[in-house]
Amino acid sequence: MSLADFIEADLSGLIEDWTSYALSLSQDDTQLTETQLRNSAADILTAIATDMRETQNYAQQESKSRGGTHAPNSDFDRVARLHAEDRLSHGFSINDVVAEFRSLRATVLRRWEKRSPSGAAAFQEMIRFNEAIDQVLAESVRHYAQRTERIRDLFAGVLAHDLRSPMGAMLNGAEVLLHDEGLSFAGARAVAFVQRGAMRMKQMIDDLLIFTRTRLGDALPVSLTPQDTGRICRDAVDEARASYPNADIELRLAGELRGRWDGSRLSQLVVDLVTNAVRYGAGPVVVDAAGHDGEVTLVVSNEGNPIPERALPTLFDPLTRAGPADRRGMAAGMGLGLYICRCIASAHQGTIGVASSENGTSFTVRLPCSPAS
Repeated sequence: MSLADFIEADLSGLIEDWTSYALSLSQDDTQLTETQLRNSAADILTAIATDMRETQNYAQQESKSRGGTHAPNSDFDRVARLHAEDRLSHGFSINDVVAEFRSLRATVLRRWEKRSPSGAAAFQEMIRFNEAIDQVLAESVRHYAQRTERIRDLFAGVLAHDLRSPMGAMLNGAEVLLHDEGLSFAGARAVAFVQRGAMRMKQMIDDLLIFTRTRLGDALPVSLTPQDTGRICRDAVDEARASYPNADIELRLAGELRGRWDGSRLSQLVVDLVTNAVRYGAGPVVVDAAGHDGEVTLVVSNEGNPIPERALPTLFDPLTRAGPADRRGMAAGMGLGLYICRCIASAHQGTIGVASSENGTSFTVRLPCSPAS
């Protein structure tokens, strides 16, 4: 008897064994019923048996061994995705999902061992079965992870959006108090601290909104208006000097620096790069902006220890940081700065890159002067 035939012939016994194990994994307060578990097991085992009966050449087997998948939206993958949705909605962890499939593999092979043929035929049957199990497991885990990430991103986005209103009220209240002539010196100083802290929190909330929007598939919105990169760079340098009075920052401007960009977004990009150079570097920071051939190139360089080579591939990924800051200053934030910089550059049809060695670190941004709207 082939393994596919055995699965169908002994379906009720296999479902019984797997259901008992799955019930032991389920939480006490879950609404997942035994009937649902049985139906899920039946769907997966039937899909596996059907897959094993399909003709498979050597190239297809090689592709599977290297992570190749079925055609998108196939019945095989549909069963795996439904299983992931079901387990996620009933409180199963990703480890529970993996444990279910590990139990299923062991259950089928243990029961089939008593009836299996010997030799090469049995070996090939086991290969096909393991391929099918691995593939349905991979698709189920992939979909589970995608759904979990989306739920987390939606939660973060709603939270950031809802925090904007009370934060705006705090900023408006601080502004009113600062104009109160009857406020004492100590009171005015305290309100100024509150205002600076609220501004910092507002920036973090805005960054979190950008992060969640781009993670959920929305492009970063930009409003293109006539701008002068030279002025934006000067303002960014002044802002960095105000926060870090001891910083040595040199600004170099050359060529045609006017174009059409989103001024507030571009300012955020430059401020983040200059601030990072001051905080994470040592010695002077140089900001070079040059315009030529319809493109503006911005380079922010600093001396100091190079960025570790292992950190470079993920440097612009969210929630990552190459290392601790070398200077004291404002809170480091959530590790979204360089990710936001990449989003801003991409929204302007530009690029951002980094080069780091013992001689220093340079971030280079290239932007077309007139990006398509």
